[in-house]
Amino acid sequence: MWAKSLFDYCLAILLLPILLPIIIILVMVATIDTGKFGLFSQERIGKNGQVFSIYKIRSMKGNSNSFVTTQKTHEITKFGNFIRNTKLDEMPQLFNILLGDMSFVGPRPDVKGYADVLEGENRIILDVKPGITGPAQIAFRNEEELLNNQENPLEYNDEVIWPEKVKINKDYVQNQSVWSDLNYIFKTFF
Repeated sequence: MWAKSLFDYCLAILLLPILLPIIIILVMVATIDTGKFGLFSQERIGKNGQVFSIYKIRSMKGNSNSFVTTQKTHEITKFGNFIRNTKLDEMPQLFNILLGDMSFVGPRPDVKGYADVLEGENRIILDVKPGITGPAQIAFRNEEELLNNQENPLEYNDEVIWPEKVKINKDYVQNQSVWSDLNYIFKTFF
């Protein structure tokens, strides 16, 4: 695993000078667009079940950017839709990689009440750092759309999406390799 950590750190250092100006611009635009500071953090569950703060670009007006909110209580702005659809809202997670909380590839870090309550063999997901991208992220690229089309998005997430993500992420952890990670990075962008 040291090779993966070294790869993550080196790639993050190489990308930082390129992406930092873009992140700053996105934060400024999001601040104007949402009326709140454009960078925010949320508590997520990381490796070994440890809680850490994940960084994102703000995309909603309201108090939350939670993935199971509805537009009835929180308004996703037009700019917010753009950065979510293009995944630009996740660019500040480059800092999470540099801090050692995340990897480029791995299971997405979840809010409390999901990964932290996994039991038995499913806890293998917590043996690795969460990633900016990964197989479940790619498989559920349209997750927001799926949830927005449900009468009860939270129930659909808990009964359909989450169990499938657990299966996908378990398979990833059991079979991960440098080549599979490079493949997921490639699939994320192309």
